[in-house]
Amino acid sequence: MRTRNKPWAKDRLDEFPSIVPAIPQEHKGKWNAVFGNDNPIHIEVGMGKGQFITGMAVQNPDVNYIGIELSESVAVVALDKMIEADVPNVKLLTINAEILADVFEPGEVDRVYLNFSDPWPKTRHEKRRLTFKKFLDLYKTVLPENGEIHFKTDNRGLFEYSLWSFSQYGMLLKYVSLDLHKSDFEGNIMTEYEEKFSAKGQPIYRCEVQYQE
Repeated sequence: MRTRNKPWAKDRLDEFPSIVPAIPQEHKGKWNAVFGNDNPIHIEVGMGKGQFITGMAVQNPDVNYIGIELSESVAVVALDKMIEADVPNVKLLTINAEILADVFEPGEVDRVYLNFSDPWPKTRHEKRRLTFKKFLDLYKTVLPENGEIHFKTDNRGLFEYSLWSFSQYGMLLKYVSLDLHKSDFEGNIMTEYEEKFSAKGQPIYRCEVQYQE
């Protein structure tokens, strides 16, 4: 599901500053003011084409959502979904996840979602996985004490690695499903990848983990 490069994507994103803040670092510590309320803030790191984050915003109007996607050509697809859904509680940032601490104050984010992240299967690429220790350190800086990560993937190898990484970090495994769509979990919003892989009969793995002090 690769997305072709769209040279016009940045201009399109710039047309909607109410959804795509131009300089997100300027809003550090002030995201509740951006949304105009004190509702909790949930972010999705690597939101792709935005089906999950937009669906969550529609389903949970009392939560503020911010989708993070580095590729402007992908993010512009998500933008169209957000415009069509016409929900005020979702924003989009085209930034690298590595600068999260420059965009959010400690504890400003209430939950992190990681959905169908690139598995980077080769051992030499371990540090690029979004569940590698470096990234767990980063999420912890913007989450409150006992903050949570909710993680979904179709890749068994990445899921097993992530469970190990979470465990090594000392996180609490609150929920683990080895076949989400056959579980009793309610309220699941599917991503584009999830629809594709589940249609082929592949199990979807999901877990919820919590930082421990």
